[in-house]
Amino acid sequence: MVPYAKRMEKMAFTANVVKGLFGSMTNPDIISFSGGSPAREALPVDTIRQLADEVLRTDTRGVEALQYGPIEGIRDLREVVVRELLAPKGIDCGVENVMIITGGLEGINLTCQAYIDPGDVILVEAPTFVQSVEIFDMFEARCVGVAMDDNGLIPEDLERKIRQCHPKMIYVIPTFQNPSGRTLSLERRKAVAELAAKYDVLVLEDDPYRDIRYSGEDLPPIKHFDTTDHVVMAGSFSKIFSPGSRLGYVVADAETIQHLVDVKSATNSHTSMLPQILCAEFFKRGYYPAHHQMICDLYRKRRDVMLRSIDRYFPAGTKHSNPDGGLFTWVELPGGIDTSALLQESSTDPAVNVAFVAGEGFFSDRDGQGKNCMRMSFGNTPEDLIEEGVRRLGGLICSKLNK
Repeated sequence: MVPYAKRMEKMAFTANVVKGLFGSMTNPDIISFSGGSPAREALPVDTIRQLADEVLRTDTRGVEALQYGPIEGIRDLREVVVRELLAPKGIDCGVENVMIITGGLEGINLTCQAYIDPGDVILVEAPTFVQSVEIFDMFEARCVGVAMDDNGLIPEDLERKIRQCHPKMIYVIPTFQNPSGRTLSLERRKAVAELAAKYDVLVLEDDPYRDIRYSGEDLPPIKHFDTTDHVVMAGSFSKIFSPGSRLGYVVADAETIQHLVDVKSATNSHTSMLPQILCAEFFKRGYYPAHHQMICDLYRKRRDVMLRSIDRYFPAGTKHSNPDGGLFTWVELPGGIDTSALLQESSTDPAVNVAFVAGEGFFSDRDGQGKNCMRMSFGNTPEDLIEEGVRRLGGLICSKLNK
C-alpha cells in the first residue's frame, strides 16, 4: 500500500477530536453542547431565498453568480467588509487590504501556506482552537502554548516564549476565545502588537466571534494597533450570516494580500461566487443591522440560561468563564474528574445523552492540561434543552464526586 505523508501521523490526535465534535452535533438523540454552530433561528433563510431568486432571475447577475470570479473576491463584498465590519472597529483600510476566502479556516490555511515551513514554531493560547492546531500539524509546525488568565493571553509569558522559541507566528483568538470564551483586554491587545513589531513575529489574529457581542465594552482588534504590518486578521461570515455559505475574509497589508492571492490561486482559484453575491446583497440592502440585533439577543438569553444552570446543577467548586459574547463557556470541574472519560459516559448513557467537548484536546502541548475541563456551547441549543442538558450532566458529575 502506498504510504501516507508523514504529516498525517501528527494530525491524528486533533483530527479525532474534530470528528468527535461534529459527530455529536448530528445525533438527534443527544443534547449537544459540543459544536460551535449558530442557532437555526440565526440563519436568514427567507431573506436569502428571496435574494437568490432575484439574483438568478437576472441574466447578467445570474451568469456572474455561476461563473468564475476574481481570486481576491468580488468587489461588492470586499467593500462591505471594509465599510460594515472593519471601519466600525477602528480599522482604516481599503479593498486592496481585503481578500474573500472560503470560511475563516481558509485564512489560517492560506497564511500557513505563505509563511510556515516544517519545524517553524507557532505560539498559541493554552487552550486554543483545536481545528487551528489541526492545520498547524498539517504544515508540520511545532505549537507551543502560552498561558492565559481571565483577561486572555498573558504578555509576560508570551514574551518569554518568544525569547525561548523564536517563533514564526503567534496565533491568537482575542475576542470570546474558542474554547474559553475569554476576551483579551485592551492593554494586552496593544502589547501583542508591540511584541510582534519588537521581535519581528507575525500575528495571525483569528476573530470570527467579534461581531456577536451582547454585553461588555467593545474593543478594537489587535490589527487596529498594528503600525508595522505584522498582523494578519482572519474574519468570518459563518456566525453572522451563514456557516454553510463558507465565507470569510483576510485583512492585511497590500503586499501580504497579494501573496495570499497567489496561494489561493493555487489552492481553489476563488471562493464560490453565488454565496459572495448573496452575502453582499444582504448587507447592501440593509438586512444586517436588525439581523445582528436579533442574534445577539438570542445568544444572550442562551448564555444566561447556561451559566445559571451550571451554577445551579454542577457541584460546588465548579468554575466557568463569563463570556460577553460568542458561543462558548469554559468549565473547570472539581475533584479531578477526567472529562474525556465523562464524555464517553454522558454521551452513551441513555439516561444522560449529553455531549460537550473534553478540555484536553484544546491544549497543543498535550501534557495532560485541561483533563478536568470542558467546552460547552450554548449557541445551537434551545433554552429549555440547555437547562435540561446541564441538569442531567450535573447529576452525573455529582454522582461521581459522591462515590
